[in-house]
Amino acid sequence: MQISDVNQSIANRLHSAAIHLLRRLRKQDEAMGLSQARASALSVVVFGGPVTIGDLAHAEHVSAPTMTRLVIGMERDGLVRRERDARDGRIVWLKPTTKGTRILHEGRRRRVAALAEQLATLTERDRQTLASASQILERLLRAAPRPATGERPVSTTDVRSRRATRR
Repeated sequence: MQISDVNQSIANRLHSAAIHLLRRLRKQDEAMGLSQARASALSVVVFGGPVTIGDLAHAEHVSAPTMTRLVIGMERDGLVRRERDARDGRIVWLKPTTKGTRILHEGRRRRVAALAEQLATLTERDRQTLASASQILERLLRAAPRPATGERPVSTTDVRSRRATRR
C-alpha cells in the first residue's frame, strides 16, 4: 500500500504536534518529583491495574533487570507494592499504593488543567474540531495493529487482556 502525499503530510504534522504537546505537558510532571521513567511505569501500574514486572518491562520497552531496578526504587519510595498471586505463588503482581495512585492522579489533573487552559483560548469551533479529532485519533489507536515487539498499551483494557492471556 502506497502512502499518499496528503497522508504523509498529515502524519508528519500530527507527529510534530504530539511531540511538542507532550513536551509542554511534561513540564507539569516536575511537581510530582518523579523521573519520566518512573512516572511512565507508575502510570501503567495505576491505570492498567496489577501487572507483573515482566509485563511492565514489556509495556515500557525496557529489559526486566532495568524494570526491576526501577520497581525497587518505587517500592522504597512507597509508590508500589508487590503481592503474590493467590492461586499461583510464583506470580508476583505490582500494585499501586495509595501514595502512588494519589501522585499519578494529581499529575494527570495538573496536565489536564494546563491543556484545558490552553484550549480556553480557542474559538468554540476550534474546540469542537479538536473534540472530533481526538475521537478519531482514539479510534485510530484502538484499531491499529501493534508490532510483535510490543507497544505501550493504548488503554487499561490492553494491559488486562495481555495479563489474562498469561493465565
